[in-house]
Amino acid sequence: MTSREKVAQLRTKMAENNIDAFIVYSADPHMSEYLPKEWQERSWLSGFTGSAGFVVITKENAGLWTDGRYFVQAPIELKDSGIDLFKDGMDGTPNYIDWIISEIPENGTVAVNAIATSHANWELLKEKLEANNRKVVDFPLLKDVWTDRNFNSVKNPIFAHPVERAGKSVMDKFVDIRNKMEEMDASVHIISSLDDVAWTLNLRGSDVQSNPVFLAYLILTKNDAKLFVDLEKLDIDSRKQMDDAWVKMMPYEMFYEELKTIKNEKVLVSPNSNQSIFEALKENNTFIKAPVPGNLMKAIKNETELEGFRTVMQRDGVAMVKFLYWLTHTAGNESLTEYSIGEKLRGFRAEGKNFVGESFGSIVGYGENGAIMHYSAKNEGSKEVTNADTILVDSGGQYLEGTTDITRTFALGTASEEFKTDCTLALKGLIQLSMVKFPKGTRGVQLDAFARMALWKEGKDYNHGTGHGVGSFMNVHEGPQNIRKDMNMQQLIPGMVLSNEPGFYYDYHYGIRHENLIAVRELETTDYGTFYDFETLTVCPFDRKVLNLDLLTQPEKDWLNNYHIWCKEKLENDLEGEIKTWFLEQVKPL
Repeated sequence: MTSREKVAQLRTKMAENNIDAFIVYSADPHMSEYLPKEWQERSWLSGFTGSAGFVVITKENAGLWTDGRYFVQAPIELKDSGIDLFKDGMDGTPNYIDWIISEIPENGTVAVNAIATSHANWELLKEKLEANNRKVVDFPLLKDVWTDRNFNSVKNPIFAHPVERAGKSVMDKFVDIRNKMEEMDASVHIISSLDDVAWTLNLRGSDVQSNPVFLAYLILTKNDAKLFVDLEKLDIDSRKQMDDAWVKMMPYEMFYEELKTIKNEKVLVSPNSNQSIFEALKENNTFIKAPVPGNLMKAIKNETELEGFRTVMQRDGVAMVKFLYWLTHTAGNESLTEYSIGEKLRGFRAEGKNFVGESFGSIVGYGENGAIMHYSAKNEGSKEVTNADTILVDSGGQYLEGTTDITRTFALGTASEEFKTDCTLALKGLIQLSMVKFPKGTRGVQLDAFARMALWKEGKDYNHGTGHGVGSFMNVHEGPQNIRKDMNMQQLIPGMVLSNEPGFYYDYHYGIRHENLIAVRELETTDYGTFYDFETLTVCPFDRKVLNLDLLTQPEKDWLNNYHIWCKEKLENDLEGEIKTWFLEQVKPL
């Protein structure tokens, strides 16, 4: 079926059940960013494959709301679907709830699938709709339209992430979390986010592509821990690890039945958990709505985890140098496509020790496709790559010791002066953020301008965040910290790992992004307080052929030269032959 046909079938079901509008969020029962195939409801319905966005279907109209990363991609994927694009965050774009209110009559009904809707979204919907004489109901209509999806059809194994790599035992994590529960006067704690479950239990899996997580819920009390999971997936070591930590293992399907047995408790649960959890607990319990305590603990990497990052960055850097040598010497001489280049890059990483898989689907954008920020080349119809243009490659690896995420923009042909100017402005932003020193208590929003200032001075900008948190052999996108324009009150704390990725995108012409991973560290204490800076983790040279060196200040040139000296020290002993010769040219002083 086409998207238009799917929407038509959904509207038939809406009419049969007196539903005036139906919202399809991009979510699963665990509110994941990246979803198991069977929960990719919005993508299945609309054809839009981006990681963020949601669709609203009314009797006559339909809209997709998504952010600036997808303003180029979305119209392409929505073509002929009958779904209009609403550019979230742009002037003139209506709030989706206000739009719904304008589209449906008084006393109208809006339906969602509560198990794939966060409590926060449910409450906001409920409040605004009821204030305007409309209502929201739980009615999972897609189950009658998407009839051939298979739930839990694959038994991906769950395995132990040993304390030698995690840096802290499960029991020690329980102690820390229970201490926070006591501070918050909570007697029960529900953990439903997959990365928080996996981190807390020092377990990993592969139920979500590129993310080493597994479908599960965890209930903690002052004395007990219950894991709800497909028991067949647990291997011997993971079962032993759970037994040693006194974790009771129960079938995944029993979770909601277990919730119904919880009575007269003070339940700590994140407002980002799904609404069905709140429905199951709302009788005779008191809610403490707050972020999962383990989420911040997970974000602050211990020294074992940081050393794991350093180890895999060097390993990943070797793979990247081999790849970039191959790419720059093969483009124009052999038949290449964006898709085949991504597959080749994965092969170079797979040669490295303890490689598990990619940390996300590689973004390989040649020429004008580089301007599609989260572009994903398909095997069929992938653009041919020659030596006549520039290319943006954003990729990463999952290794047993850590997670990588790196972007490099290269010239396979001769870059225009305009491209070089924009590329240099973006790199100036990366360098400025790399060099910044900031006081304890600083938030990411307060640093974001350092990465944008060179572009802003030329009246230019990029429509995505500058930095996201990164997990330790965990999800490549991790909170609660970030560096972006939006207000986020989370302070940056030593041990947090983030990306540093300013860019520039000239729609339908070219795209530019430079990305390293950085870690917050304590630098010094003066009479004016404690100051932090960033440790750069990523080890891979930048392409000087895409730079206008006259635009770099001397301190910026010094930073780049020192970075390349460091890259040389880290990587040259693991390279040989023509690849090493090429690499040494790349890291010569400017």
